[in-house]
Amino acid sequence: MYDFEGDHGAAASGGGAPHRALMLLELPRWTVEYGASRMLDLAQQVALPERNLGQGRPVLVLPGFSAHDKLTGRLRSHLSQRGWSVHGWGLGTNHGLTDKIVTGLPRRFADIAARYDEPVSVVGWSFGGLLARWLAHQNPDQVRQVVCLGSPWRADGERTHATGMFEKSRVKHGIAPDAREIIDLLRGPVPVPLTAVWSKTDGIVPWQGCTVDPSTDPIAENVEVISSHVGMVANPLVFAAVVDRLSQDPAHWKSAHWKSAQWKPAS
Repeated sequence: MYDFEGDHGAAASGGGAPHRALMLLELPRWTVEYGASRMLDLAQQVALPERNLGQGRPVLVLPGFSAHDKLTGRLRSHLSQRGWSVHGWGLGTNHGLTDKIVTGLPRRFADIAARYDEPVSVVGWSFGGLLARWLAHQNPDQVRQVVCLGSPWRADGERTHATGMFEKSRVKHGIAPDAREIIDLLRGPVPVPLTAVWSKTDGIVPWQGCTVDPSTDPIAENVEVISSHVGMVANPLVFAAVVDRLSQDPAHWKSAHWKSAQWKPAS
């Protein structure tokens, strides 16, 4: 994230960025993850028992830093195939907390929320997950739940392999005057059900900064997967976790657990 303290993302509790070897493996791992999820979806197109699982409920998917809607297309297609009404953010490339995004994202959310007679679920990848947390703080009555995919929201998750990119973007694209206040706000307890999906094999951000403190009021839970960072929006295991969480009724929430390579609600 941004180096607000001028210490290049150093954190009080340490941790540091993931090992360089994991970072170098990001692209080849993403290729495998994307191909696997694509093949599974193609194989299930004819007979898909989950085809109406989403029942038309709205979902907004937010891309990670330096990413855009095209890169979340695999995830959005997967959710659409299972019955959710899925929307991209429509703001081009995510350059961080620029004036365009700070003003445009709330407007985009309001436009989507106005189309439906029910709250909107927000799925955010990496920095998009931080923006999802921010939307939930701003619109607690209009957000059904938040799912963060490899999102380093903690202060001790600021030292990542993307910190330098944030600082370069800050110079090139600018930063909103209230950016620091936004970060401080989104780091507070999210007032809606929240799921943090993270991986110890993430090659870009430290997984410790992506976990949340489990809670039942408001709901906050961790779901560990095996995935690259880029593959969070292309990995079949991540997809299974997201589908299971989005299918939950916030009023009758059932915690997730891993069993037989599938996500199933705990009894």
